[in-house]
This record gives sequence, structure tokens and C-alpha cells, in this order.
Amino acid sequence: MYPFIQEMRILDLTRLFPGGYATQLLGDLGARVLKVEDPWRGDYLRWEEPCFPGTNESVLFWGLNRNKKSIKLNLKSAAGKRILFKLLEQYDIVLEGFRPGVMDKLGIGYEQLKAVNPAVILCSISGFGQDGPCYLTPGHDINYMAIAGALGLSGTAGGAPVTPAVQVADIGGGGMMAVIAVLAAYIHRQTTGKGQYIDISMLDGVVSWMSMLFLQAEVPSAGLKRGETRLGGGEICYNVYQTKDGGYMALGALEPQFWLKFCQLAGREDWITEQFSRNGAVKAEVEILFKTRTRDEWAACFAGADVCCEPVLDLSEVKAHPQVSGRKLFKRLDYDPAGVTEVVRNPIRFPTEPELEDLRPPGFGEHSQEVLRELGLSEEEILILLHEQTVV
Repeated sequence: MYPFIQEMRILDLTRLFPGGYATQLLGDLGARVLKVEDPWRGDYLRWEEPCFPGTNESVLFWGLNRNKKSIKLNLKSAAGKRILFKLLEQYDIVLEGFRPGVMDKLGIGYEQLKAVNPAVILCSISGFGQDGPCYLTPGHDINYMAIAGALGLSGTAGGAPVTPAVQVADIGGGGMMAVIAVLAAYIHRQTTGKGQYIDISMLDGVVSWMSMLFLQAEVPSAGLKRGETRLGGGEICYNVYQTKDGGYMALGALEPQFWLKFCQLAGREDWITEQFSRNGAVKAEVEILFKTRTRDEWAACFAGADVCCEPVLDLSEVKAHPQVSGRKLFKRLDYDPAGVTEVVRNPIRFPTEPELEDLRPPGFGEHSQEVLRELGLSEEEILILLHEQTVV
């Protein structure tokens, strides 16, 4: 956590992935984030397997919720809404991930929030956005990737589309776009005092990531087909090749100097002119060549050379990679419930700034009483809310 935006206070009404990732990034930068969870299930991710050994703590929840506090609040009740509006005196940025229209039905939409705090920033994250013919259609990452055309281009020529291992729409189209938008709105408010409503669509985000491909599609000779795009399996110099031991090497020799060095080290300088050719015979020869050595032997062959060729690692191998360990991308937590876990650090670095201690992910409603006291409620009022199950 960095001490940059400690004056930024955020109510996180989201659940699951995109919103959780967005508010964790903001929390890592110093924002004070309060998760507002219903008193029945809360964030569903809390209860998802797997859990840390010997605990009921979901590792998935822990991956998205450090540097936050949690309050249980029934937003369907009048008392719950009163508390939410009172929270707006301190927390004036709100992120939500409900289906479009739900916030208005609850009586806590942008107009209602703005009436309480005219400078409020509300960011809505949804699959298809707040309008359009499909805005109420349910979906998940794979669906947005499919509609955007990204899924259709992923995979090998002649094969079926391949589901990505990382949720691109959730993270890139939803979470990261939300962070950018919230920071932009926050800067705007610092200058003008004006709040903002933000409409983030995961589908919109993925389509944006496809900008270069859509422009290439305007050129008939580009031939954009699955497994045949320049960076998607179509080029000999930019491809994945299997090795003798069943491993894989990722070759990314796009620039002439890198391809030249690859050909020299491979002992096949006759391939130098074939870098961007679609010669199937040469590609077959490259495939045969890679199968003459193991993955580690090829990695050793290219080590220290300007080739842009790296081994395809399993998850279990990533932490031991010298660059990953050298950059300290993982860190052990003092509050680790299992005592053995390392988590991925915030990827944003500020080398000249002190890095503050991270807060562990909050228990379900762990800070309810603390937050209510900060709002000025008496112990009697807090007990009444507890009794009404508005805040548990």
C-alpha cells in the first residue's frame, strides 16, 4: 500500500471479480475502501473453494480484497439506506456491480446519491453497460470475449476457440477501466468540485483492446483468421513450439535482429529470409528443430542472447523465475491464516516512496461496529441496528 490517495474514501458495493480487483488496486494506492455487504451472503467469493488449509478462508477472496474493511448492511431496508447515505458524508466514491437498474430500484441510484452528496462519484461496472439492446442480458468473461471477437481469434488454425486462462474482460475491460475512470473523475472533482456518474462495460473494454485487430480487418490482405493473425500464430517468428520433453518455448523474434540471432543460434541461417513468410514447410522444419532438445536445453541455448525466446512456465515454476523473484513480485503476509502463503504484490511501483503495511482482507462485517461509531451512532443505536439485522 502506498500513501498517495489516502484522502480518497470508497464504498465498494461490488462482489466477485471486476469490482474487487478495481478497489484492491485503489486500496493498494492508499485509498480507504469499505466493503458494503448484505447480511446474508455478502461477497459470494468469500465462500468459494479452495480455502487455506485448516481454515474456511477462501484463497480467491484473499486474492482480491486486501486493504479493505467490511460492514454488513441491508440496502433493501430504510435503516440500511439511511446508514449508506450517512456514509456518503465520509465516503464519496461508490463502486457497484449490480445489473443495470438495480441501484435505482433500491433507491440508491446516482440521482439519489447525488441528492445527498452532490460531489459523489458513482462507478457502475456491468457486462454490457447501462444501455443498448442487451444491457440486461446476464454474462461472464467468456461471453464478452466471444462477442468482442477476441475468443474467435484465440486458438490454432483449424481448431476450436481456446478459453483464456485469465479473465481478460473482467480484469482489463472491467476492473482496470474502472480504476482509470475513477481516478480521472477524482482529478476532475479536485479541480471543479463536480461529481460524476461512470458507466463501465466489460464488453466495451474488450472491444477497445481489439483496436488494432479491427483496423487490420479493414485491409483485405490481412487475412484475420484464428491461428493465422500476426501475433496469434500466423508468423513463424512469433509462435509457440513444443520441445523434446513435451514442454514449450515461446518465440517472439518479431524484429529482424532477434530473428537473425535465433537463426544463428539454431544453426539455420537459411531461414533468415523466411521470418514473415507463410511457408508451411519452413514452419514444419522449425517445429521439428524445437523437438530435438528439451525445454530447459533451449532455454540455456538462448540465455543471455537477444532472441526473445522464453520457456512456457507452469504456475508452480513462476515464483522461482529469476526475474520474478528479483522483482519480488510475491510476498509473504504476516496475517496469513495458513502460515505458508505468498500473494502477488501490487504491480505498480513507486521506488522513491515508502510502501506501507497492507491490511489483511476483512472478515464478514468485521468493521460494522467500528464504522458505525465513526459515523457518530450511539451504542444504543448500534444495538438497535444489530437487532434489526440491518447491520450484523
